[in-house]
Amino acid sequence: MNLKQLEAFVEVSESGSFSGAAKNLFLTQPTISAHIASLEKELDVRLFVRNTKEVNLSDDGQLLYKYARQMVDLEKQIEASFGSGKNEEKRCITIAASTIPAQYLLPKVLARFNEKYPDEQLKIMEMDSAKVIDQVVDHVVDIGFTGTVLEKKHCKYIPFYKDDLVIITPCEEKYRILQNTPQDISWITREALIMREEGSGTRKEARKQLKGAGINPESLQVVASIENPETIKKSVSRGMGVSILSRLATEDEVKEGRVLAFAIPGADDGRDINAVYNKNYQLSLSAERFLKVVKEVYPIENQ
Repeated sequence: MNLKQLEAFVEVSESGSFSGAAKNLFLTQPTISAHIASLEKELDVRLFVRNTKEVNLSDDGQLLYKYARQMVDLEKQIEASFGSGKNEEKRCITIAASTIPAQYLLPKVLARFNEKYPDEQLKIMEMDSAKVIDQVVDHVVDIGFTGTVLEKKHCKYIPFYKDDLVIITPCEEKYRILQNTPQDISWITREALIMREEGSGTRKEARKQLKGAGINPESLQVVASIENPETIKKSVSRGMGVSILSRLATEDEVKEGRVLAFAIPGADDGRDINAVYNKNYQLSLSAERFLKVVKEVYPIENQ
């Protein structure tokens, strides 16, 4: 018996599900199940009564919960008492983030995290989504943040924010007229288009959403690929062409009348912005704290 098993047991007891416990502890569901199975085998008892809808404590489980809860609470008290000691070796949390989460979402998280844990150190690196995921797979960073999902081994994705893409245009009369027919965006094929760089999650999602709206991505007249959204917005406002960006990145320019924004028909509720980590490696206590703060700042359903 060990503390990790007891933590898993307490979390399943309190969340009422193995999947919920896995999300809260940043583990996989099979890992949670293995911890519970080991406990049941070692104690030679059945800890949960399972049915198709919920998981409830057995009589033995209720007895164990009283002790396990005390042990988990004691562990936290020990961490609180000694975790910030002067002789503790500081551990820097390394984070790789693609442009949209790095520039528009993480600043709020960083402020909250620093407020709660002022002694923690952070290193943030900005890169495109493909590189973020490569860094996670190679365990170069503790946590990644990306607007796309690439099927790579060992990656665990945690969606924490819903974002949608918009077509932005210069604030000119001909585009204001197009706003009268929002379901028809076929005009985009006749416009000079500025795209995000290759490897960008925004670019990948834009092609996917345009295809869903009946626009062949190969028919687009791409005149430039630019990494920085700020450069793209300025280029659009000055009449170089149109572009597709995150709504998050364009809110100020739309409000100030520098560009116009068009929704992409059939894009549903947008795309997920995800935190991602390598599930083959145990997250440090600092990294777990950081992910919990992300959830506090950006709570969404089914997280």
